[in-house]
Amino acid sequence: MKIIIVGATGTMGTYLVKVLENEHEVIKVASKGGDISADITLTESIENMFRQAGAFDALISTAGPTFVGPWSKLNNETFRTGVEGKMMGQINLVLIGQKYINPKGSFTLITGALTDEPQVNFANASAANGAVEGFVRAAAIELENGIRINAVSPTVIEDSPQYFPYFPGEIPTTMRQLECMFRKSLFGKITGHIIKP
Repeated sequence: MKIIIVGATGTMGTYLVKVLENEHEVIKVASKGGDISADITLTESIENMFRQAGAFDALISTAGPTFVGPWSKLNNETFRTGVEGKMMGQINLVLIGQKYINPKGSFTLITGALTDEPQVNFANASAANGAVEGFVRAAAIELENGIRINAVSPTVIEDSPQYFPYFPGEIPTTMRQLECMFRKSLFGKITGHIIKP
């Protein structure tokens, strides 16, 4: 299987590359340091990424910048970080990627527990997550050629302890749980699901 991993040099992406590249052909995409460089906030960059990668069987996204900061700093400009990054960036991976993906392929996007369990400083991420999850459910009933789409929605992950103070009382998602959630989307038959630990 030919799998594109967007966000391949981040914490989640690095782990997923390591566990999947021994079994499959993995194309690493990142803003820098991957096999292909791409900025998911720019549609022309996404288009160029797919042209370079060619036909593929599955895409995993662990990318999606959002604004993290106090409510007092939220405004039209800062809020667009998540709108153009985690929301439209991932949505455009699907809207553009559907022209390049093989029949019966799959898209797996990233959201998070902030959709349902908001935390202080993360309003932008909560909103972007909710939009992506709505898109996943809607796209699942309209994508053609047997193409599936799901989202993985972890809590704070164990390999990002710098975020633990922002998520009091949350049990971190282990990297093994994260891997299994992505495997469920990649190799199962489900579509339109929000996969949680």
